[in-house]
Amino acid sequence: MKIDLTGKIALVTGSNAGIGRAIAVALAANGAKVGVNCLRNVAQGEETVAAIRAEGGEAVLVQADVTDLNQIDTLVSRVEEVFGGTVDILVNNAGHLVQRLANSEMTEELYERIMDVNLKSTVFLCKRVLPGMTAKKSGRIINMSSVAAHNGGGPGSSIYAASKAAVLTYSKGLAKEAAPHGITVNTVSPGFIGQTMFHATFTTDTARAATVSGIPLQREGTPEDVAGAVLYLASDLASYLTGETIEINGGMLMR
Repeated sequence: MKIDLTGKIALVTGSNAGIGRAIAVALAANGAKVGVNCLRNVAQGEETVAAIRAEGGEAVLVQADVTDLNQIDTLVSRVEEVFGGTVDILVNNAGHLVQRLANSEMTEELYERIMDVNLKSTVFLCKRVLPGMTAKKSGRIINMSSVAAHNGGGPGSSIYAASKAAVLTYSKGLAKEAAPHGITVNTVSPGFIGQTMFHATFTTDTARAATVSGIPLQREGTPEDVAGAVLYLASDLASYLTGETIEINGGMLMR
């Protein structure tokens, strides 16, 4: 069966670089019209759009803070206006560790920032696109979790891990609500994915080497590894799959 997303409208949050960019490019390469989103780095977002258009795809960049409900509405409305329809595929990729900090030092402000970017954004973007999907009796929602949701994450990342675990559970509940309307809701859970700002910012070279040595496939994952799983979930190949999680970690955590 061929993956053909021609005519589908996709929105990928946090798609200016890294995993989000790889997902946006993959969806566009298979026919989807893609809404690219960034928070601050507009130049990177424009690079993603340019990469898609260079291959003959359609894309639009919308700068928006996905922790702000008004900006979420503006983001979705703009994508739908440009492409002339409602969103068919939502990929909630935007997320952030924000800062490593022990629980003994955790502040309410940092707690809220972490939960907002990882969980709140997912919940309210789903809410925003569901009416359009329900009206069409079809839709694909793919949410982003993390291996940290299963093992608690590295030092100083327990709130991040908790937010990603919440995404997993929320996605299962939403999958039950959405299924009668022809909408599937699934989650991808990346492990150690190189070539991302996440590890460039938060992981030392020593920790990187130690982690890779414990991965059965003996390599870091790539953004394209994650994009492949998302592409599958967005396609008709996954039409009977909902409420599930695909672990993309090279075997470092088997469930």
